[in-house]
Amino acid sequence: MTRIISALSEISRNYRAVFCDLWGCLHNGKTPFPAAVAALQAFRAEGSTVVLMTNAPRSFGSVAAQLERMGAPRDCYDLIVSSGDAAQQALVAGAVGRRVAFIGAEKDMPFFTDLPPELQGQPPISFVPTAEAEGVVCTGLADDETETPEDYRATLLLAKTRGLTLLCANPDIIVDMGDKRLYCAGAIAKAYEDMGGQALYFGKPHPPIYDLARRKLAETVGAIPNDEILCIGDGPWTDVLGGQNEGIDTLFITGGIVAHEFGPDSGNPDAALLEAWLAREQLGPTYAMGHLR
Repeated sequence: MTRIISALSEISRNYRAVFCDLWGCLHNGKTPFPAAVAALQAFRAEGSTVVLMTNAPRSFGSVAAQLERMGAPRDCYDLIVSSGDAAQQALVAGAVGRRVAFIGAEKDMPFFTDLPPELQGQPPISFVPTAEAEGVVCTGLADDETETPEDYRATLLLAKTRGLTLLCANPDIIVDMGDKRLYCAGAIAKAYEDMGGQALYFGKPHPPIYDLARRKLAETVGAIPNDEILCIGDGPWTDVLGGQNEGIDTLFITGGIVAHEFGPDSGNPDAALLEAWLAREQLGPTYAMGHLR
């Protein structure tokens, strides 16, 4: 049964590292959450390691720059691992070819250009119309404030007809930007799969991002076994499911994208509602709390 806790400090001594989600846990897309920042700083002060694990379709460097602009202090984390990092490796390896149709926003173009040294020097990726493409790369919607996946139905149908594989650089379906809900690349990929297309995923809850995180963790502080790592996140089908699939304890932040399921106080989930909802969804996080603190 999931244990509801009131602070990360209640359980922090049991773990040497956390894989912590960003959007919905550390920030709301605009500003950091002070209590979450303080909780991660305190965890690091105990000598433990904070790995920020995000489904952002950009490299860790771009994510770090975004956090700096947002005002998140550098001492609240040690490492960043992104879905973009893991997906870049597949892109460079030619998983969907080198002539690709692109679905996404201008802000996500660093996915193609901001490559780590070990991925540089490969044949270039070129952008072509869907009718001429070898595959599709989706980092999100071109305008996520006004568009929905339905706006891409014609493009996806053409890609499906041509048998193209879609590389999804961000498996998230939705995020909350302040008080506004936005669609992500995962919603496009799901729509493509619903019509019979094939999609490739590299972020949570899929194994590549966890493999990359453990590798970076080992390179930085040495190998840490799964039973000494805690996954933290507000995404039931990304953060919680991913942690479960990897055999890692999970802390479900209930006050995020599904806060409405657990009562009127997003900071304090109703235990009965939480237990019933988790049973219906067949999820079993180790711990839960309203907001990271």
